[in-house]
Amino acid sequence: MTMKHPPLKPFDEALAELLARATPLPGRDSVATWDADGRVLAADAVSPLHVPPQDNSAMDGYALRCADVPAAGTVLRVAQRIAAGSSGQPLQPGTAARIFTGAPVPPGANAVVMQEDCDALPESGAGASASADVSTLGRVRIHTVPKPGQAIRRAGEDIARGTVVLGAGTRLTPAALGLAASIGMDRLQVAQRPRVALFSTGDELVMPGELPPERMPPGAIYNSNRFFLRALLQRLGCHVTDLGIVPDQREATVAALRTASAQHDVILTSGGVSVGEEDHVKPAVQALGRLDLWQIAIKPGKPFAYGQIDAVIQGGAAGGDTGQRSPTHFIGLPGNPVSSLVTFMLLVRPFLLRLQGVADVLPRFIGAAAHFDWRKADQRREFLRVRRNAQGGLELFANQGSGVLTSTVWADGIVDVPPGQPIARGDTVRYLPFAELMA
Repeated sequence: MTMKHPPLKPFDEALAELLARATPLPGRDSVATWDADGRVLAADAVSPLHVPPQDNSAMDGYALRCADVPAAGTVLRVAQRIAAGSSGQPLQPGTAARIFTGAPVPPGANAVVMQEDCDALPESGAGASASADVSTLGRVRIHTVPKPGQAIRRAGEDIARGTVVLGAGTRLTPAALGLAASIGMDRLQVAQRPRVALFSTGDELVMPGELPPERMPPGAIYNSNRFFLRALLQRLGCHVTDLGIVPDQREATVAALRTASAQHDVILTSGGVSVGEEDHVKPAVQALGRLDLWQIAIKPGKPFAYGQIDAVIQGGAAGGDTGQRSPTHFIGLPGNPVSSLVTFMLLVRPFLLRLQGVADVLPRFIGAAAHFDWRKADQRREFLRVRRNAQGGLELFANQGSGVLTSTVWADGIVDVPPGQPIARGDTVRYLPFAELMA
């Protein structure tokens, strides 16, 4: 009798199930703003001040009262000089203040005229001198009629006191760090980094450096997955423990999973999750916990698995936990390198971000023109490796095999192809750049 396998899980359902299980990790860290790039805020960053803190000049020029310049060509006495970092005196009627970018606008002034629209005049009034030293006090001729508020940056126009400038769940970028610094924050409360145990399964795997190519036995391959998965995990802010290569033996796989579950939030494996006789990951996970998700309707990447491993640890484990703790998440990726890379980017990446409290984790596809034909419509949802050309269209890598890792270096993104849908040249397709997925 032929056994019927359950239908493959659609991609969107699989992703929704994964994210539903990605409860943000408890606890938080306090880190220096210097060192917070890529971390995720665990608490709102609230501004204790206005930015800018007071009205200031948007350019080098002259601060004045609009009422004192009724017509172009008006001459005013320069009564003071205000540089950034200093403050001026109240502006007297009929005078101007030489002012520089960022300097506070003196009380009484309601406009700044840039120096290009002014001529500095010597105190003697001997006439205009475009080459005169504009930093000296004297007189200035204004060649334009100013408007109230001209070239003045108002206090709080960027940030008002009490405003949440960065919300909890924000993944910090260099610009966000600058914004935090602009409100005086030298430390930030951030989510804990996920502790991820990584290992590969397969008797055929060899680490680069162990054997030169000419001594590789038949059937052996270098372990490429271990390198890109570790790099991707680190880019996502994870603490990574590399447990190496586990042989294709059920007892060894169970032992590796049990050891990893004691001190990690997530176990990520590569290989061994298919249906072959040497694929031991699935029964090993079921022996230690449960498997909630196995095989999804995508290409490449069908043999993807998610489950949880029960973990009971004793005092002294990493993080200070004692006794019963939450189960450890298990994620099993396919062994083929392209399948492993694609499923990590589309499924594991949002899962790990959600563990850190990020709310917006879904990939953002954009519309682009296909400069290729794809007639091999599959019943699974496909993700094709492509790259933009000089015309802004998408070119297709010729060999879309799941073991062709060169395609992932040649490409700069993937195209999302719905089940059973061919693509004709000129069609608008859903394109997802690698730049977002590998950030």
